[in-house]
Amino acid sequence: MVLISLRPFVPRRILVLAAAIIGLCAVSCFANPLLFAVDNTPYDRQMARIRSILATSALRPEQNLSLELVNHWIEDLRGIPYGFSTEWKTPTEVARDAVADCKGKAVTLYERMREHGARNLRLVIGKRAPSSRVTHTWVEWSTESRTYVLDPAINWSASPLTQIPTSFYISYYAFSGTRKYCAAASPGLLAKL
Repeated sequence: MVLISLRPFVPRRILVLAAAIIGLCAVSCFANPLLFAVDNTPYDRQMARIRSILATSALRPEQNLSLELVNHWIEDLRGIPYGFSTEWKTPTEVARDAVADCKGKAVTLYERMREHGARNLRLVIGKRAPSSRVTHTWVEWSTESRTYVLDPAINWSASPLTQIPTSFYISYYAFSGTRKYCAAASPGLLAKL
C-alpha cells in the first residue's frame, strides 16, 4: 500500500491564483484589456519629453472626427521610413526628421487627434505579438460604437479592436492625458500578485 501525502495549499496562494485566473479569463472576454490606474510606470522617465503632449486637452470641442481623416494621418505617418530612436521624439521632430519609430509616429498621431477634438485616446505600450522581442507603441481610440487600434508604424488604416486576434496588440501600459494605467494581463502586474 502506497500512502500519498498532499500538502494543503496556503489560503493566500489559492486566493491569488483564483484572482489571476479570473482576471485572465475576464481579459479574454472583453475587447479591451482591463486597465488599472497606477502612479508610475517603468516608462515615466523616458516619456518626460512628451508628457506635455499627452497632458494637453483636446483643443477643439468634441466632434465627430472622421475615420477617413484619421486613416489619412495614419497613411502619412506610415509613409515615413522606420528608424529606431532611443528617446521619444516629439511630433515636431517626427515632422522634421527623415525617419521615425513607432513611439514617435504614435505620439504624433495622438497629438493630431487631440488637436481635432478626439476624446477617449490612449497611447499604449505593449507587444504587437507574443513572439515580439521588443515592445511596441500604438494609439487606441474608443468611439461610441467601437474601439480602434491605430498603428501608424505597421498598419495603413485604423483596425477595429474586435477584428484583431486577441494574441495581437498585447497592452502593458497605457497613457491618457495625465493618467497612467497598467493592463491586467501585463507581466508586471502578474508579478506583483
